[in-house]
Amino acid sequence: MGLNQLTIQQAHDGLKKGEFSSVELTKACLARIKKRNKDINAFISVFEKEALVEAKKADELIAKKKQKALTGIPFAVKDAICTAGARSTAAAKILDNYVPSFDATVIKKIREQGAVLLGKNNCDAFGHGASNENSMYGPVKNPHDLTKVAGGSSGGSATAVADDMCIFAIGEDTGGSIRQPASFCGVVGLRPSYGRNSRYGIMPMASSLDTVGPITKTVEDCAIVEEIIAGRDELDATTVSDEVPKYGRKFSAVSRKLRIGIPKEYFNAEGIDKEVKDIVEKKIKSVKTQNFASVEFVGVSLPMTKYAIPVYYIIVPSEDSSNLGRLDGIRYGVRADADNLYDVYAKSRAQGFPEEVKRRIMIGAYALSAGYYDAYYRKAQKVRTLIIKDFEKVFESVDILLTPTSPFPAFGIGEKKDDVLAMYLADIFVAPASVAGLPAISVPAGKTKSGLPVGMQIIGARLREDLVLNMARIIEKLLN
Repeated sequence: MGLNQLTIQQAHDGLKKGEFSSVELTKACLARIKKRNKDINAFISVFEKEALVEAKKADELIAKKKQKALTGIPFAVKDAICTAGARSTAAAKILDNYVPSFDATVIKKIREQGAVLLGKNNCDAFGHGASNENSMYGPVKNPHDLTKVAGGSSGGSATAVADDMCIFAIGEDTGGSIRQPASFCGVVGLRPSYGRNSRYGIMPMASSLDTVGPITKTVEDCAIVEEIIAGRDELDATTVSDEVPKYGRKFSAVSRKLRIGIPKEYFNAEGIDKEVKDIVEKKIKSVKTQNFASVEFVGVSLPMTKYAIPVYYIIVPSEDSSNLGRLDGIRYGVRADADNLYDVYAKSRAQGFPEEVKRRIMIGAYALSAGYYDAYYRKAQKVRTLIIKDFEKVFESVDILLTPTSPFPAFGIGEKKDDVLAMYLADIFVAPASVAGLPAISVPAGKTKSGLPVGMQIIGARLREDLVLNMARIIEKLLN
């Protein structure tokens, strides 16, 4: 096994025992990036020189017995997340030259641990997409089949982890942008509850849905990172002050019988791939047979699920159109040559935004306009409340929910590019938890006959990441 193939826990232990150095570990990851990135396109920027400097400092900390959980561990970050002194483009040409002067809060916490930043991952521009084909730096390819998409919008991050280019990555999830690519690439991806992790320094898409979380090789690694990045942040008023549980501790047996809900709407959805459905149902049957953690399965219904996609695609473009107003070619980013102020705005945005970003700005501006606000945005928020109540009612009788992460495995590059509605429906299983602000994780459940990964989604009640991670560990043990 190469050093770049290690998990966080394995790398931490090896560094502690002196079996290898952070510099050696970082060089192994950089070598993998050099070998594979030209084919996969997972990174927009790679900071080789800076990473080796950070790795050397980490080795000094370890030598002084000051090692923390992530000291010396190489990681990557979605390019829509700000990193101090490191180019952050959000995969859009309008920010091609943008170098933030600050770290996002979650990145600051990780770097304070002494982790090593390798580079910034490719993504759908500003998080707009479910295939990573909306990047202005080219699509990301699936490491399991280079003709397939990596998923989006955090496809570069999921691919980098799956292909052992880094030990872990940090992605952003508004409507499924961590979980769906994690499913397509066969890795673990956690969307925390809204408010559990700080959004400060995350380039905003839809402010009432945006979250940031880890993409890792194992559930244990996911728990380690989440425990570090979670918590109250004075720079983000939406973060909660609830105490962060010790997610990274050894997973213990659940002390009582877990009631697991199987929502029929997710398994009987129109368009679900039969092979995906069979793989997930087989995994559920395995849990029943093994009787891990003494579990009880309950059939449940979430009737408002069918409205999650239309609600999502009204709220998100609306908030998008407001948030992206700051990108005008004046305050920062790339400025187009023009003879007057209006043309500076118009040309900078025309040249710097891809088609999907422009589409969402126009839809959002329309939905928020006078005469249409009540009919669209306000009504979508009312239906959103019904979806939240739907989940609250179900969680009165069950602890967690098990569903497929995606209705299908990774599809071909270009296969859905021109069918916007088909692309939006790729989020059908991940959008409901996002709309409700709930924690959800995707864990590998198996592979199709053609070798493409299939993910299982575990959804929990608000701020119950502990239960979600425990169940994810049970599923992971079964797969291994």
